[in-house]
Amino acid sequence: MPKALDVLKSLSSKSDEHEFYTRLPKGYVLGKTKYLIITGSVISGVGKGTFSSCIGNILKMCHGLKVSPVKFDGYLNFDAGTLNPYRHGEVFVLDDGTECDLDLGTYERMLNQNLCRDNYITAGRIFKTIIDKERAGKYLGRDVQFIPHVTGEIKGFLRELAAREQSDIVLVEVGGTVGDIENSYFLEAMRELAYEEGPGNVCFVSVVYILEPGSLGEQKSKAAQLGLKALMGMGIQPSIVICRAGSPVREKIREKISIYSNVPLERVVGSLDVDNIHKLPLFLKEKGIDVAVMDILGLKDRGNHPNVFSEWKGLIDKINSKRREVTIGITGKYTTVHDSYMSILKALEHTAPYLGADVKVKWIETTKVNADNVRDAMSGLDGVIVPGGFGSRGTDGKIECVRYARENDMPYLGLCYGFQMAVLEFARNVCGLKDADSTEIDPGTKEPCICILPEQEEIDGLGGSMRLGGYDMTIKPGTLAHKLYGKSRARERFRHRYNVNTKYLETLEKHGLVFSGMAPQKKIMQILELPGNCFHMGTQFHPEFTSRPLKPSPLFRGFIEACLKGRKG
Repeated sequence: MPKALDVLKSLSSKSDEHEFYTRLPKGYVLGKTKYLIITGSVISGVGKGTFSSCIGNILKMCHGLKVSPVKFDGYLNFDAGTLNPYRHGEVFVLDDGTECDLDLGTYERMLNQNLCRDNYITAGRIFKTIIDKERAGKYLGRDVQFIPHVTGEIKGFLRELAAREQSDIVLVEVGGTVGDIENSYFLEAMRELAYEEGPGNVCFVSVVYILEPGSLGEQKSKAAQLGLKALMGMGIQPSIVICRAGSPVREKIREKISIYSNVPLERVVGSLDVDNIHKLPLFLKEKGIDVAVMDILGLKDRGNHPNVFSEWKGLIDKINSKRREVTIGITGKYTTVHDSYMSILKALEHTAPYLGADVKVKWIETTKVNADNVRDAMSGLDGVIVPGGFGSRGTDGKIECVRYARENDMPYLGLCYGFQMAVLEFARNVCGLKDADSTEIDPGTKEPCICILPEQEEIDGLGGSMRLGGYDMTIKPGTLAHKLYGKSRARERFRHRYNVNTKYLETLEKHGLVFSGMAPQKKIMQILELPGNCFHMGTQFHPEFTSRPLKPSPLFRGFIEACLKGRKG
């Protein structure tokens, strides 16, 4: 046991007498779990989440290690539920109902495993925990400070995850940049973690960006050097530096970074942009990043694991093969921020190769679509997706897109809000309910075909208050949904407040709409389909959240397959 932790273990319960504050959870064994900490540099968006998930992919699939990822966001929000997609991209939902950063979706897809609320931590959650403990007198009358209490709670959070999951590696992504004020105390906690855990138990990886201004025509490393200097000034010595760049990183740049950061040249790795994220694990494996991490942390290959990585290579072979191109429209009001639909894009991207398809996306801004120009907006498409969303803006355009797809037998997939738009379109144009609407769009509508869930009626707040997370559903035999799932019961993830008004079910079904999936105990419709069309389906849930590269969503497979069959030429 390192001397630092030996002292901490004996004194942590006496914080009124000593300056130490740490929590070692029951069952926590020092040195059993290793920590891999990924930090950024001077700009955000350099791909820390992508790198983190991909290195986790290799360590799990190639070496049989148990990996538990954690994403830290410096925001004072308790979770990501109230964040605007324009500012932060997609809100991803875990099976336990946690609304989180889109990087958690990348982790789940790359690691092929479900995560929970303990894999995501925000500044807001940390501070709420601390204030709640202070009010309850848990700090024994101490003046509560950033050091040791805030940093101590952060370390305790990671160690509790390690003990509960019996992890080989806890992989921590520190969001934002090294210079952010809101990250400073978290990075300090990571420095303390390395000090307490001792040599060989914590590995720091810094992901930097190598600039290449078009006016200069050459790569510049100064920004990366300054980011590394700031990191080292906080007492953190990186073990590996990943240099992200738009073109191959030149040897001189790597040498500069090596000299500046005290990192051996062989562990300064150039990471060139790849055309498909699923190829990145193979690239990192080729560069030997996994071997370097295991060497630094003293880890050994488990040896008895199935070689799942061969399946991953099989997917890459399919991606690299010649494929038929299909064009799919995605409608919405956040179409200028593609990260708002990240999981949909990834579901299409990793599903298409299994069917010999190559998906091209056409973005349709529905605030500009009406009955007069919908044909132009939908021209050239092999299928259309209406994704999730909130509010009234752009809904008329979405309904016009649904109508066009239904009337022209174009493959249609409605996700969450897209499910509700399909109900309204059918009610208006097939059932003759011209005033059919959602009470979210028009609270005073005469025909509330979509209304708020009964359990949501008394809720005033927004954050974490929707019907969230994984729920089981029953699937009606003899339907397309049953054929695609191959079973009568499935589990999917939800994020909604409104549903189909049961008063209109008889009318909708009488005119031909089939509700093929529903909640087992409640009359909540969860899948709709129109048998007369090649593929006209809507889901109240988000199948994109559970679609994985090695196990694509059955609904996305069915949708792309229908797009291929209907493609002309």
